[in-house]
Amino acid sequence: MSREKVLSLLRERQGDYLSGEAMSRELGISRAGVWKAIEGLRQEGYTISSAPNRGYRLEAGPDRLRAGELSGPLSGSLVGGSLLCLDVIDSTNTECKRQAMAGAVEGLVVTAEEQTGGRGRRGRSFQSPRGKGLYLSALLRPRLEPAQVANFTAWVAVAVCDGIQAACGLRPQIKWTNDIILNGKKLVGILTELGLVSESNDLDYLVTGIGVNVNQSAGDFDPEIRDMATSLALALGRPVRRSELAVQIIRALDRAYAGFPQNQSEYLEKYRADCITIGRQVQVITPISRREGFAVAVDDGFDLLVQFPDGTEEAFSSGEVSVRGMYGYV
Repeated sequence: MSREKVLSLLRERQGDYLSGEAMSRELGISRAGVWKAIEGLRQEGYTISSAPNRGYRLEAGPDRLRAGELSGPLSGSLVGGSLLCLDVIDSTNTECKRQAMAGAVEGLVVTAEEQTGGRGRRGRSFQSPRGKGLYLSALLRPRLEPAQVANFTAWVAVAVCDGIQAACGLRPQIKWTNDIILNGKKLVGILTELGLVSESNDLDYLVTGIGVNVNQSAGDFDPEIRDMATSLALALGRPVRRSELAVQIIRALDRAYAGFPQNQSEYLEKYRADCITIGRQVQVITPISRREGFAVAVDDGFDLLVQFPDGTEEAFSSGEVSVRGMYGYV
């Protein structure tokens, strides 16, 4: 843990020297403990220079999701105020639910370098190659009825767009309800799951999971999704530091949650502006039918209003909606 705390201090003061004595005093550990943490970080690939009477300076380091990289910038945030940064896990959502049932505090964010069983909507898998993407889940405990959080995923989608824009300078779009799209291809998947108290059906917790394709090349995607998926690195032509992206997305999620649900008009306006589905030909897929129509609008409850060829209109709060020209739907 001292290694993470030393890294956090160095990251906060990156570009400046920080004395071992100051770190020792700040962290309540010995000078030898600071030196041991510095050497451990160097062995992990961090470039840390030292100078007599000046101390240590962080020059560069590997792109890893860890508490030492994230905790400083997230200081003061509810979401991200507690961190569990893992190397490999089956699914950050599954681990976050385990933590929730064990009594973890609200605001816990679970990250992983790799997921072996990443999940998407409707039981689909989410490819999670090691060190390539951003895989995180947040534990929330809103004091609301389950029905009142039904549209929270839409807020998360806006927050993800806000975070990506802050970190990378470009803003993706949203395919209703919760796919984040860049240049017509899928960039981010979002999965929100609820835990209910069995005796009363009251809301116990809400876990929202976010998976971002960050530094994948085309060859990192399986052939069956290669034409439908993209990454930030592919769009920008350069790698993106995942820890910096994580900070911006978690901050945006923290702002969204702080304003939920009272700031709905703000997030509804952003959602409508970002939604690529509106004004497009769509196919609505249910377990028993496929119907083609025209996406007219997103209503005040974030439902998708679809007009069908017979002139009828129907609002959808969930389900599978394909957009013509995307994901192979022609």
